[in-house]
Amino acid sequence: MTQKRKIEVFSAGCPVCETAIEQIKAIACSSCEVTVLDMNNAEIAKKAESVGVRSVPSVTVDGKLASCCSDKGVDLEALKALGVGRPA
Repeated sequence: MTQKRKIEVFSAGCPVCETAIEQIKAIACSSCEVTVLDMNNAEIAKKAESVGVRSVPSVTVDGKLASCCSDKGVDLEALKALGVGRPA
């Protein structure tokens, strides 16, 4: 039996996510099993949180969050530095 690399793409269905999915599928090989997971599903969102997903699209490979997808998400300190939370 040939071992497959498990690739999961966490998506919200937006155009940016759809483009990423197309690109990932285009580079996938016969040893790659690509699955798209809908973040609008509460169970999927819970799974995403457990592996460290903070923004979409994000990708895990064999259960590990890809480095390109880590340390993303909303940076509250950066927003505060831009004036969020202070009167204009």
